[in-house]
Amino acid sequence: MAFGRSARVEMEEKKRGGFSSKIGFVMAAASSAVGLGNLWRFPYLAADYGGGVFLLSYMLLAASFGFAMLVAEIGIGRMTRLSAVAAFRKLDRRFHFCGILGLLIPALITPYYSVIGGWVTKYIAVYATGADSAAAQNAFFGAYVSKTGEPIFWFLVFIILSGVVVLLGVDKGIERLSTILMPILLLLAAGIAVYTVTRPGAGAGIAYYLTPDFSKMNGKTILAALGQLFYSLSLAMGIMVTYGSYMRREDRIETSAFQITFFDSLVAFLAGLMIVPAVYIFSGGDESAMKAGPGLMFVTLPKVFHSFAGGRIVGLAFFALAFFAAITSSVSLVETVVSNVMDLLHWKRKPATVFMILWCIVLGIPSSLGFGIWDSVRILGFDILDFMDFLTNTLMMPILAFFTCVLVGFVLKPEKIIAEAQACGARFRTKRFFAFIIKWIAPVGIIAIMASFLAASFGWMNW
Repeated sequence: MAFGRSARVEMEEKKRGGFSSKIGFVMAAASSAVGLGNLWRFPYLAADYGGGVFLLSYMLLAASFGFAMLVAEIGIGRMTRLSAVAAFRKLDRRFHFCGILGLLIPALITPYYSVIGGWVTKYIAVYATGADSAAAQNAFFGAYVSKTGEPIFWFLVFIILSGVVVLLGVDKGIERLSTILMPILLLLAAGIAVYTVTRPGAGAGIAYYLTPDFSKMNGKTILAALGQLFYSLSLAMGIMVTYGSYMRREDRIETSAFQITFFDSLVAFLAGLMIVPAVYIFSGGDESAMKAGPGLMFVTLPKVFHSFAGGRIVGLAFFALAFFAAITSSVSLVETVVSNVMDLLHWKRKPATVFMILWCIVLGIPSSLGFGIWDSVRILGFDILDFMDFLTNTLMMPILAFFTCVLVGFVLKPEKIIAEAQACGARFRTKRFFAFIIKWIAPVGIIAIMASFLAASFGWMNW
């Protein structure tokens, strides 16, 4: 009887496709988690919220909140062998809406994320062709994104590359890309960090980044670290449910979740070492230069690279790093939608992928034009791209995360996920810790994130 069930599961996994190894799963999931937010958002938040205090808060939250949410989502995926919509419906029909959110979120994020990915691709071309001095000018980025044709061209290049990887399948496409790019990404991040911290005058910037400023240790610091972690680990996007559905049963969920968290946190930490000391040197210690948001990557950093010896090579390496982070995250977003479409409509991979790429083109072009000929279009005061970001990140993702905690913590009970994590004789040493976090800590943190981000978005709170 046991043999029959095992054979049946093996046949289902073979039909569905999956990762061929544990390292393949971890690299793919970590590559998904490591995105553009690690490279610009983490450094400026760390600089703004007390340096070492923010780092400490982030690492502690990653090992608790982040770990528990990863285990829950991966467990749901592997337990059901389904993507988000079908998985939540199978577990409890009352939570079917969670699966729908797990489809809508990546379907709405991918188009505008790919527009930004197109910007990164453009900057690689700029540095590769020796036009970095032009990129260092104040007006370059604004003039570029306000154009009509060129940003759309690079957006199309980026999203088509993402689609090609997904077309190749889980093991031959996503796993192979991730196992190649993730080590290169880590090496580039470490190399650029070493270059930055060895620049003359970098010591003050390193101290600024790493020295705890306990005067800034307050609720805002915790919420900022929690918010960064929430988005950094690809939580509440349906991604980890989808990737979990491709995970082999003999691989340990607990170990994999810790490894994904480690890689993501390592890249975020290295990003801070790459960027904060460099900007600190360039700006002469001006803290406002560290708080430029997306402009930090596309406006401030090109100036920094241009001011350094060998800056063109470093700039090219940095934007290659950013491209690798962007493309692996984009691939995971596309795959999540494709997997849902395949499960729901029983389509094959090729038509599902083509459908998703066409969808991204239709929604991505308005996001790009929102900085140019459609810049007068405003939705609740946001431009088109920022509105899509607000809709998904501030509203939909926290709702999905909260009800995922409710489902796992109080409906299924944590024991259901624990049993999945202990499949094939695997040990789950932190099961009590996981159960406590997913039931009592994570839901409160998610509500706090949503409330604070909503307040900041409408100017009710100075975030």
